Amino acid sequence: MKYLALATGLFAATAAVADTPVLTVYTYDSFVSDWGPGPAVEKAFEETCGCDLQLVGAGDGAALLGRLKLEGARSEADIVLGLDSNLTAAALETGLFTEHEVEADYDLPIDWADSTFVPYDWGYFAFVQNADLDGPADFKALADSDLKIVIQDPRSSTPGLGLLMWVKAAYGDEAPAIWAGLADNIVTVTKGWSEAYGLFLEGEADMVLSYTTSPAYHLIAEEDASKSAAAFAEGHYMQIEVAGKIASSDQQELADKFLSFMVSDAFQSIIPTTNWMYPAVVPAAGLPEGFETLIQPEKSLILPAAEAQPVRDVALAEWLEALSK
Repeated sequence: MKYLALATGLFAATAAVADTPVLTVYTYDSFVSDWGPGPAVEKAFEETCGCDLQLVGAGDGAALLGRLKLEGARSEADIVLGLDSNLTAAALETGLFTEHEVEADYDLPIDWADSTFVPYDWGYFAFVQNADLDGPADFKALADSDLKIVIQDPRSSTPGLGLLMWVKAAYGDEAPAIWAGLADNIVTVTKGWSEAYGLFLEGEADMVLSYTTSPAYHLIAEEDASKSAAAFAEGHYMQIEVAGKIASSDQQELADKFLSFMVSDAFQSIIPTTNWMYPAVVPAAGLPEGFETLIQPEKSLILPAAEAQPVRDVALAEWLEALSK
């Protein structure tokens, strides 16, 4: 009888697991890291959904779209989280995404009306440095200096792509000359953000491409005020990170539930001190203490999604040519 009871219990447990719906979310590696938002997001959502949320790291942000294109409608992803407004037009062209049902009052610097992609955070790209460095005030001064920088590859990384768009938005036809000047400042080009920031922290470079919000991590998590973001006179390019629902998903209702959860206080309150970005919807408690110390760009740069795609192709070609010389 004991064996029968044990077998019955195991069968019931197995059946319960089998009945638990699984929601698969492709995202970038730092999101699912122990120090990223992933663990807290997974715990909070599973407490409300009666599901198994599986967050799958798939490289850096720009690599997500490449993986999705490769897998097509056969992809196991129900949601892709980690694209940005520089990539949404290209993502939409794949035909792999479908419209969402989310309604939210966003706290974004620009109006947002997109029926396919839901924003969950935003920030400004910047070069992070040691606070005691007398850093450059613009790209031209950086190119004229002996400072060493680490950047990310725009073909795999959304910050890397953001840098291309930043230079292009600020300088237009002068962008190739800016890259020619910066070429000898670049120590290396990494595949993703984590590798680049790690090299900077190890002292391999004077500055690293990151965000104006990155110093908040050191200040809040480490009680270390030794890092700052350089304010550039040309302005700073804005990144808005988004998630979208896959049309071929067999978990459409659950995917919609996650996207709605994503703009709730439960999710948005996790973002500032794990992803170290501004939340798309400021939580009721407001921003954490320390965010008020961050630089505020005097000029915001961003290209509409429809314009970003053709500009991206031109900017990438200019970047490749400059760095190949």
